[in-house]
Amino acid sequence: MGKSEKARVYTRLPMLRAERSLSRKELAEILSVHYQTIGYIERGEFVPSLEIALKAAEYFGLPVEAIFSLKPFEPLNAASLAGG
Repeated sequence: MGKSEKARVYTRLPMLRAERSLSRKELAEILSVHYQTIGYIERGEFVPSLEIALKAAEYFGLPVEAIFSLKPFEPLNAASLAGG
């Protein structure tokens, strides 16, 4: 990846928000960011800081790599959720 190329960060934030019936504004308040930042992150237009990623992981009770990835996520299924 060249210097001018930005890393694409994939995220499960929209799915996690939906599961918990959270609006972007509610999640933004939890993570101490502007609600538009959540939209930018979800659309892949903004790479979250380490602080935002760690706060999200703590809030959702998941490892950071379960929420953010440099590669597209595989679809979730019962086996992947069970660790198999």
